[in-house]
Amino acid sequence: MEFTAQQIAAFIHGVVDGNPLAKVSNFSKIEEGTPGTLSFLSNPKYSHFIYDSNASVILVNNDFVPERNVKATLIRVENAYESLAVLLSVIERRKPKKTGTSPLAFISTSTIIGENAYIAPFVFMGENVIVGKNASIHSGCSIEDNVVVGDNVTLYAGVKIYEGSKIGNNCLLHAGAVIGSDGFGFAPTDDGSYRKIPQTGNVILEDNVEIGANTTIDRATLGSTIIRKGVKIDNLVQIAHNVEIGENTVIASQTGISGSTKLGKHCTLAGQVGLAGHLQIADGTVIAAQTGVSNSVKQPNQILMGYPAIPIRNFQRSVVVFKNLPELQRMIYALQQKIDELEKKQQ
Repeated sequence: MEFTAQQIAAFIHGVVDGNPLAKVSNFSKIEEGTPGTLSFLSNPKYSHFIYDSNASVILVNNDFVPERNVKATLIRVENAYESLAVLLSVIERRKPKKTGTSPLAFISTSTIIGENAYIAPFVFMGENVIVGKNASIHSGCSIEDNVVVGDNVTLYAGVKIYEGSKIGNNCLLHAGAVIGSDGFGFAPTDDGSYRKIPQTGNVILEDNVEIGANTTIDRATLGSTIIRKGVKIDNLVQIAHNVEIGENTVIASQTGISGSTKLGKHCTLAGQVGLAGHLQIADGTVIAAQTGVSNSVKQPNQILMGYPAIPIRNFQRSVVVFKNLPELQRMIYALQQKIDELEKKQQ
C-alpha cells in the first residue's frame, strides 16, 4: 500500500516540511534510501546522509535544522525514532497471523488454549497448561506442567518454559530462551563436594516483557524470580535465582545478574555488565558496558562505569591518569634520581 507524507504525518502527529503528496510504500535506512521509501534521522552521527538520501520521505526531530537543501520531504515529529517504531508496529500488525493447532503438536488433555491461538508442529505442552488468546507458540517449544501463558504472547522456536512459570500478556520470547531453569544453588559439604539445593520456586514475567534469544532466567530457590512489566532483555543474558528486575528496565547482551539482586525501575544495563549477588540497585541507574558492580547502588539516576563501578565522571578522570601512568612513572624515576644526586652532594 502507498501512503502520502500528509497521511503519515496525520497518523503520527507530525508536520510536513516539503511535498505533502510525496508517496512511500516501504522503509529504508537513510544511507541506502531509494525513491518511494520512508527513512528516519534521529542520531546526529547520520545527519550527513540526509542531504544525498534518495528516500522520498524522512522522519526528523522537530529541532533538526538542515545545513543545506534536502531533496526529501521531511516529517517533523517530537521523536523520530519513536515515530518510526509506531509505524513499523502498524505494518507488523497487518501481517497475516496464523491460528489453529497442528496435529503434530503434543498437548496434554488438561491444557486450555485460548481462541485464535497458534500452536505449531512439535510443540510440547504438559499438564494443566493455560495458553491465552491470540498466543503464537512456534515449533520446538516446550511448556511444562502448570505454566500460564498470557494473551497475545509469542514464543519463537525452541523456547523452553519450566514448570510453574507464569508469562504475562503481550510478552515476546525469542528463539532458545529458557525460563525457569534451576538456579545455581549448591551447598559445600565437609568432604569438599557440593550438595545440590533444590530450586522449588518459579519465574514470573509480567506484562509487555521481551526476552532475547538464548537468554536464561533461573527459577527461584524459594518464592519467585520476577521480571516486572515493560522490561526488555537482549540476547545471551543470564538472570539468576530470586532476582527481581524493576519496571521498564532494559538489559543489553551478555549481562549477568547474580542471585537475589534487585534492580529498580527504569534502569539501563549495557553489554557485558556483571552484578554480584544480593545487591540493591536504585531506580534510574545506568550501568555502562563491561562494568562490574560489587556493591549496592543507593542513589538513584547515577551513571556508573568501571570495576569496581564508580560514577562515570570519576572513571573518565581515572582513565586519563591511567593512560599517563608510564610517563608519570618516568617522571618519578627522574625526580628520584635527582634527589639521590642532591643527597650525595650534601654528604
